[in-house]
Amino acid sequence: MRTFPQWLMHHAGERPHAPALREKAFGIWQTTTWLELQRMVGALTLGFEAAGLRAGQHMLVVGENRPRLYAAMLAAQALGAVPVPLYQDAVAAEFVWPLQLAEVTHAVVEDQEQLDKLMEVRGECPLLTHLWVDDPRGLRHYSEPGLELLDTLLQRGLADYDANPLCLAGLVNERSPEETAALFFTSGTTGKPKGVVHTHATLADRAQAGQRFDRLHCEDEVLAYLPPAWIGQNIFSFAQWLVVGYVVNCPESPSTVAIDLKEIGPTYYFAPPRVFEGLLTSVTIRMEDASAPKRWLYARCMDWAKAIGPKRMAGQALSFGETLRYRLGDLLVYAPLRNALGLSRVRVAYTAGEAIGPDLFTFFRAIGVNLKQLYGSTETAVFVCLQPDHEVKADTVGVPIEGVEIQVVEGGEIWVRSPGLLKGYYKNPEATAEVLTAEGWYRTGDAGFLDAGGHLKIIDRAKDVGRMQSGALFAPKYVENKLKFFPFIKEAVAFGDGREQVCAMLNIDLEAVGNWAERRGLPYAGYVDLAGKPEVLELMRGCVEQVNADLAADPMLAGCQIARFLVLHKELDADDEELTRTRKVRRGYIAEKYGVLLDALYGGRQEQFIETRVRFEDGRTGSVSATLKIVDAQRVAVAAKEAA
Repeated sequence: MRTFPQWLMHHAGERPHAPALREKAFGIWQTTTWLELQRMVGALTLGFEAAGLRAGQHMLVVGENRPRLYAAMLAAQALGAVPVPLYQDAVAAEFVWPLQLAEVTHAVVEDQEQLDKLMEVRGECPLLTHLWVDDPRGLRHYSEPGLELLDTLLQRGLADYDANPLCLAGLVNERSPEETAALFFTSGTTGKPKGVVHTHATLADRAQAGQRFDRLHCEDEVLAYLPPAWIGQNIFSFAQWLVVGYVVNCPESPSTVAIDLKEIGPTYYFAPPRVFEGLLTSVTIRMEDASAPKRWLYARCMDWAKAIGPKRMAGQALSFGETLRYRLGDLLVYAPLRNALGLSRVRVAYTAGEAIGPDLFTFFRAIGVNLKQLYGSTETAVFVCLQPDHEVKADTVGVPIEGVEIQVVEGGEIWVRSPGLLKGYYKNPEATAEVLTAEGWYRTGDAGFLDAGGHLKIIDRAKDVGRMQSGALFAPKYVENKLKFFPFIKEAVAFGDGREQVCAMLNIDLEAVGNWAERRGLPYAGYVDLAGKPEVLELMRGCVEQVNADLAADPMLAGCQIARFLVLHKELDADDEELTRTRKVRRGYIAEKYGVLLDALYGGRQEQFIETRVRFEDGRTGSVSATLKIVDAQRVAVAAKEAA
């Protein structure tokens, strides 16, 4: 077992001129080799040490995936300091609690935007004395105390490092795998985010277990485009990158990810369900704009894919006719589609973060993408359950992998024991005691069960699974995921625990519904106007009633059919605290904030006026108001269906 700086030095010694990182700048991919990365880390290590960063201190890191930010994290770890990655799209006020809790003294940020946030809250964080910025654009007239360009620090450090290259090895060899490697903050779905402490040993152990499970190797390619503060991205593009030694590619900007994905053609791909939902939405929009012959060909080939693709991916024998149809479909539709999405070279693709809709999951596997689900959390260093090749089920998250024990306790909650468990919550022994038992079990808070084949099936968060007044099971996340399979629905929030029926609040997907409206000559002035159109409400009703028909076929969840719904007048937004930074719905907060709408849904009203305060991207606040129509949806009479 090594620390991450030791893994870096291992690769620099074994494969000095192999690519470690690529970054796209001004349209051109720039490569950093392992030896060049070691030199950069060595220079930053000496620079940070000269600036007073010491073992045990915390260093803030905020920005997109950038090679020099990765190097900064490694340099801090080489000194025994602890990187604290935070979400780059968070507003300034969200930085205050982590900075105060971790007593952060040093910070490395990507650009002027992130620096401005720290300057805004610096008065509340007096311990923050050193600020380094990677991108110098826009900083000519800044004179903040302790502010310095990362370039300046790097140049000073390079002079010292080149004079004594062995000094890095001396510092790194003093470090132990049992030391803290990083402090990750939870999404804060129900309250203040908690700081999760992970050691080099916990993160590296799970990274190695994942490597062995999927036979990853140094020739693999990864695209790092998700927030580094999310442990899923950190594991795939930092911990596992250093353990395996594959190449991490950093896009030029969030707006170029789709183009960069096609250029790189990653072999190992990771994305939360919302990314796959976006990919499917783009496909649906393009096909709706295609000519009638192309739409017919696509529909016919997709019928073949849905019938044959899952059998093929499961390794089952296909008949001659099935093989021929699938090859023809692959030639005409599936291969061009994978290429257009940038997934043509993917050998292993994972989705995690929250449950993915079975229909969405099946679509990608049907067209030949080896998409699998994994189960884990920030506290478990991600890798708990993975789906083996040829044993992939849409409704499970795989089997416990090497080193993991699972038990389902009374009430259906899942407990996990693993070498990858958190060391604890930072400065929060009470919360640590709530989730870690004396025997080393971690209480996940998720409800589920192991099926006959040993695969874990997650129903929902244990606290969210409830009962209707009739006694029927209510699983809101399951219902929401089925709604979000439709490209026209971007977000959904279902309510029903302890109530006589299920009601839902929806967000339309502005791009998909806007495209649908334009093709029908339906004018609209913006999101609020489009969301309230009678034609759009009928479109939503069709989606909801299709979900009801699907739910009616499941005896356990037939009672979750949606009786009434409305389309919200604004998109749910993390800046308005309705979503977490990982885009998880804060259901309790939404129920409180939109209590008047919830009362209208359950009070039998046909419409309800509401005015809501919103925060714009530039920090300004305003209000959005509308009179929302409430729509009744038809439910399938289960008894009648069974009798028929």
